[in-house]
Amino acid sequence: MKKSGFLYRNGLSLVFLSLFLITLIAQALTGWKEHNQELQDEHAKELALSAYLTTGHFISSTFENFQSEFLQMALYVLLTVGLRQQGSAESKSLDEPEEVDRDPVASKDSPGPVKKGGFLLKLYSNSLSITFFALFFISWGLHLYGSWVDHNVEEHLKGKPALSLPAYMAEPNFWFETFQNWQSEFLSVLSIVVLTIFLRQKGSPESKPVDAPHMETGK
Repeated sequence: MKKSGFLYRNGLSLVFLSLFLITLIAQALTGWKEHNQELQDEHAKELALSAYLTTGHFISSTFENFQSEFLQMALYVLLTVGLRQQGSAESKSLDEPEEVDRDPVASKDSPGPVKKGGFLLKLYSNSLSITFFALFFISWGLHLYGSWVDHNVEEHLKGKPALSLPAYMAEPNFWFETFQNWQSEFLSVLSIVVLTIFLRQKGSPESKPVDAPHMETGK
């Protein structure tokens, strides 16, 4: 019998959406408590949860993680077009043609841009990497804004003058936050690219078949 229920057909996205919302709520609640503790230590007025969600502390910590994830996915999508890794399940074949490289041919079920062709087709053909890079730059900008606002709040509580945005960008704090996230994402991609050469997970599309040779490239 064909399994066609909504939950079955959308289980992967629903589970990850649920995990995202649960952890985002948990982050907001614990961040709120932490920030109020910091304000209390400086003898400043504590914030309601709704007010905390608009602070630089929350915005910075949230988009600090988002931007590194989107950068990881943007680079992964783009670099796997042309680069190879022998034996990895995450690489295209070293010498065989791939289905994803074929020229698009319009059919009645094709997406609209494929049917229209021209510039729309060209844009659609690169829409995944374009969207990930756009989300990265938006998240990076919001991380910068939140980190700047939070830094100036801390400076105000200490009786120090606020910094302009360009001046703050010359400080090491924002770049420390940025690079510590980027390097962890690059390491995670490196791990799955290399570990799928030698290790297996039966039933996962991210793994080669259990009996596949180590040096067999792709799935």
